[in-house]
Amino acid sequence: MNINIALLIILVFGALFVGFTLARYVQKKKIGEYEKIGKKILEDAKKEADVLTREASIQAKDIALQGRNELEQEIKIKKQELQNAERRLSQKEAGIEKRTEVLDKKEEELAKREKEASGRQSYFDNRVKEYEGLLREAKDRLEKISGMTAEEAKKMLIQAIEDEAKYEALKVCKKIEEEAKEKADREAKKIIALAIQRYAGDYVGEDTVSTVPLPNEEMKGRIIGREGRNIRALEAATGVDIIIDDTPEAVILSCFNPIRREVAKIAISRLISDGRIHPARIEEIVGKVAEEMEDRLKEAGEQAVFDLGVHNVHPEIVKLLGRLTFRSSYAQNVYQHSLEVAFICGVIASELRANVKEAKRAGLLHDIGKAVDHEIEGSHAFIGADLARKYGENEAIVHSILAHHEDVEPTSLLDVIVQAADALSGARPGARREMLETYIKRLDELERIANSFPGIEKSYAIQAGREIRIVVNSEKVNDNNIYLLSKDIAKKIESDLSYPGQIKIVVIRETRAVEYAK
Repeated sequence: MNINIALLIILVFGALFVGFTLARYVQKKKIGEYEKIGKKILEDAKKEADVLTREASIQAKDIALQGRNELEQEIKIKKQELQNAERRLSQKEAGIEKRTEVLDKKEEELAKREKEASGRQSYFDNRVKEYEGLLREAKDRLEKISGMTAEEAKKMLIQAIEDEAKYEALKVCKKIEEEAKEKADREAKKIIALAIQRYAGDYVGEDTVSTVPLPNEEMKGRIIGREGRNIRALEAATGVDIIIDDTPEAVILSCFNPIRREVAKIAISRLISDGRIHPARIEEIVGKVAEEMEDRLKEAGEQAVFDLGVHNVHPEIVKLLGRLTFRSSYAQNVYQHSLEVAFICGVIASELRANVKEAKRAGLLHDIGKAVDHEIEGSHAFIGADLARKYGENEAIVHSILAHHEDVEPTSLLDVIVQAADALSGARPGARREMLETYIKRLDELERIANSFPGIEKSYAIQAGREIRIVVNSEKVNDNNIYLLSKDIAKKIESDLSYPGQIKIVVIRETRAVEYAK
């Protein structure tokens, strides 16, 4: 048993040794093959490396050759540029040398001229001194001969030159004005005459008092009532002062508000017709008349708008237009005045080919502020402009209202048209009535302004203050200066005096020769 095991072990070790030997043999054989393959790969790699090396060498030579060619070309270009620059520099140097030579010559010439000039300067200085001496001598002689100093002679000469220049300027101005007036007056007169001829209207003058006729003297007592209760009720309801005096069969109503005065007048007339006069009836009648008056004013405004063909007017503006029926200015009814101005505006605008509807609208509304100027402080032009703006009128209309009395500067044709139409309506003879005191005061002021100028002997305000005739002293004022004097007086009147329309200034100069036969 042990022998078998030993043999088995021997066989196993023998087999292992044989296997190991065979494995080493196979491994050596594979290693040999691998070495052959590796040698072959190395040889192939060396061959490829040689090929690549040769190709790289050829490429490097080509690149080097190309770079060399490019470098040579660039060097050639640079050399050419340098040569051109050198040539330009050489040309500039030649030019600079020539200029230097020219400058040297000029300096030499200048030096010579300076020497000559210095010599001449000394000569001229001497001559100037001689002439100054001669002038002083001549000046002294002239002063002795004329009996005037040099300053006095200079002032006289300057004054003479000024007078001559003023005279020449005045002649030119007069010629230009005459030419302009000849054209402008002809066209303006044509338009104004046409506007006036095409309009005719009725005018109503309103005062601050109204008179209510009574059927008999007993009615005064009934209007007063027991212990004056009726007259107190009337005054409280209407806001009007009721004056009952010795005037036969009449009651006088006094109030600055013409609408209230008219309401009171109608209410008292109805109470007299009705016969029932007591506080309750008075309040009832006054209330009804006030309502009727509102409707009447509205109708008057609507009639004005309809007559002029003005559309899309705010209802409040229409009411204010109606209130102008009972508003007067210098005894001219403002409602009729507004209609007249609107009509004249339309005529002027049509002649000037402007917007006729806009002109009529502006003319109708130009005095709208007078409807409430007793209730609101300020100029009626500003009040009217605020009202027109408030109720949706365009800015052109608003500005024309502001500018119609030159509260602001006129800036458009519409402003000027409204101004002209307003002046035509208000300044024509008989359109307005002024207080006697104001009228006399304006005439005195007009003559005072004229007499304040030197050389005036007499002045007379005529034509209701629309013309002033001035007589000048013929020895103090010559013919050349009367035109300038009229201009100066006109400017002074414009700046110091307020007046409607325009004032004509006539300056008269006459020379009289008087001799006596003995």
